[in-house]
Amino acid sequence: MALIKPAHIFDRDAEWASLAAFAAHQSPDVRLGVVSGRRRQGKTYLLTSLADSVEALYFAASEATEADSLRQFGEALGRYAGAAAAYQLPTWEDALSALLATAGDRLVIIDEFPYLIRASPSLPSLLQRLLDPGGSVRRQGMTRLILCGSAMAVMGDLLSGTAPLRGRASMELIVPPLGYRDAAAFWGIVDPRLAVLVNAVVGGTPAYRREFTAGDAPAGIDDFDEWVLRTVLSPESPLFREARYLLAEESEIRDTALYHAVLGAIAVGNSSRGGIANYIGRRSTDIAHPLTVLEDCQLITREPDAFRSGRGRYRIVEPLITFYEAVMRPAWTRLERRQARRAWAEAKPRFQAQVVGPHFEALCREHALDAPDDLFGGLSGEVMSGTVADPAHRTQIELDVVVFGLPDQAGARRILAIGEAKWGERVTTRHVERLRRARALLVAKGYDAVGARLVCYGAGGFDDDVVRAAGGGGGEIVLRGLADLF
Repeated sequence: MALIKPAHIFDRDAEWASLAAFAAHQSPDVRLGVVSGRRRQGKTYLLTSLADSVEALYFAASEATEADSLRQFGEALGRYAGAAAAYQLPTWEDALSALLATAGDRLVIIDEFPYLIRASPSLPSLLQRLLDPGGSVRRQGMTRLILCGSAMAVMGDLLSGTAPLRGRASMELIVPPLGYRDAAAFWGIVDPRLAVLVNAVVGGTPAYRREFTAGDAPAGIDDFDEWVLRTVLSPESPLFREARYLLAEESEIRDTALYHAVLGAIAVGNSSRGGIANYIGRRSTDIAHPLTVLEDCQLITREPDAFRSGRGRYRIVEPLITFYEAVMRPAWTRLERRQARRAWAEAKPRFQAQVVGPHFEALCREHALDAPDDLFGGLSGEVMSGTVADPAHRTQIELDVVVFGLPDQAGARRILAIGEAKWGERVTTRHVERLRRARALLVAKGYDAVGARLVCYGAGGFDDDVVRAAGGGGGEIVLRGLADLF
């Protein structure tokens, strides 16, 4: 019988189904599950709820020495077994033997596993021995183990390459931030414009809704500025320093000043490695490692250009970090001196141009991924952004949304749609003609784009001429306003 998701868990149906299936599985080959995700996404909330549902042994590790971790683990085992005293565990070999004897055929959940690895690097190898054919887990029963962690670089390495646990996991679950529609529902926001603005600041991280803001959500679009002032820009709010902590908590990051400089460069629009290096006054080779680490930590991503092979753009994937780098860091001293109102007034143009505009473009790409099949005239596959060179006009046309169809048997992909996203201005016939020009250039370059639809995403509305040209929909021009995105 499937485990019913507790009523207090918002959304997360797919994640709960995966965890419940793993916990209930009876195959002797299903022994190890790995759960990861950036901090504040609700992993612990999910896992403690699962532990309560199946009476699992749940242990949350902390930053500690090996001896202290073993003492804490022994106390947790003792409590779970109902023993009068904590288990005495001199080594992790002793701890794992005691774990198997105590847990039997129950589920075991170890949260913040990277803390244990930091103090005891051999722990994954010890677990490998237990999980291998002929190991103690195979011989002694049906114990299933879930390892969870927020240090994305560490958790990513756990099952990669020649890592001891490579190939041992039957479940590898990543808990992502809530999508922008679910985030709006979680915040109780029904106004699409307000939903985009709030999402551009805090993204889809569940913890920011209650724990970090004490349940304070903007009452309406007119309350947004005041909400920013009393939450993320208030030194008393946990959100005020959260972006800094997100960086400091990653164990792979040492020189935080350099990493903040890299993130700051990306936040203000420098998306190439060369552009980032020039902005911060370093050589391109100097920032190769920081970029790799930030990607491994899933704080940034490199999105390939749809039409220029080998080229791509770096983008910050945590909205709060973008907000901090573009809005807060330039005015940090003023904010600490509680001059937030003045700092926010000066920063609002940067917020609109460097934070909300690019964020709206990303939301439009997310919308295109989930769009109905008939919106673009075919089944959509990959959605990207891209740059089309226009030699005749000695310029380039930036396409915010490029929708490719599914590849055919030969691997060729038809371009179903190309689109432009505008946050702070109305969409006019000029924007439509630019898309039409880009489509013609793509066809001339050999792309299968003859019937590609021209999609205008307009947060500021559409001119009457554009609306008339689009007709009732289903034709060459497709219009998507804020309400359509939600």
